[in-house]
Amino acid sequence: MSTLLPAVEHETAASPRYSIIWLHGLGADGHDFAPIVPELVAADWPALRFVFPHAPVRPVTINGGMAMRAWYDIAGFDLLAQQDEAGIRASIAATEALIARENARGVPDERIILAGFSQGGAIALAAGLRHAKRLAGIVALSTYLPIADTLAAERSAANADVPIFQAHGSFDPVVVPPRGSASRDLLQALGYRVDWHVYPMAHAVCAEEIADLRTWLSERFEA
Repeated sequence: MSTLLPAVEHETAASPRYSIIWLHGLGADGHDFAPIVPELVAADWPALRFVFPHAPVRPVTINGGMAMRAWYDIAGFDLLAQQDEAGIRASIAATEALIARENARGVPDERIILAGFSQGGAIALAAGLRHAKRLAGIVALSTYLPIADTLAAERSAANADVPIFQAHGSFDPVVVPPRGSASRDLLQALGYRVDWHVYPMAHAVCAEEIADLRTWLSERFEA
């Protein structure tokens, strides 16, 4: 079993019924998206546990080999060339361990949402679509689908119709918009339900996006 990653956690009320595991982007850490909780959470939602894990520290080739928190190595600007498949799969395993811990704490798979931004969103997609049991949903922000060529063979039937919220900035210079829309097209071609949104922003998150995500998440929760 993968080593359990340290994480920042926030519970909106006692005895959480749902969990949202939220993976940060390259060079950030679990604190990066923790401030989004009060902006995102609606008053009528059931008790939630947000889990914001810290990615391992590793050298990142595109940044001159500098060590930083990263879910996998990136060789160059073309995100699909020389993908770090071993690193991606290790982070999928680390995500599986986080899901298993939520199970142990009383939250079943069907009440767990995987979310992520940029690199974290790539792992949320890669892990969630391969996860053996049905999840409540996947949130993929400013990201793309990694190791896509193996998904058709490795994807889980349990999550064949898992709801996916995918959003992208139209001016994103990091994960360029065609990378995001190509991933959307591939997912839709495999039959996935993708709720696709584009916002006039760079590699970031905006207020309109948070509002749309709140609406989408509301549909995932049972009272």
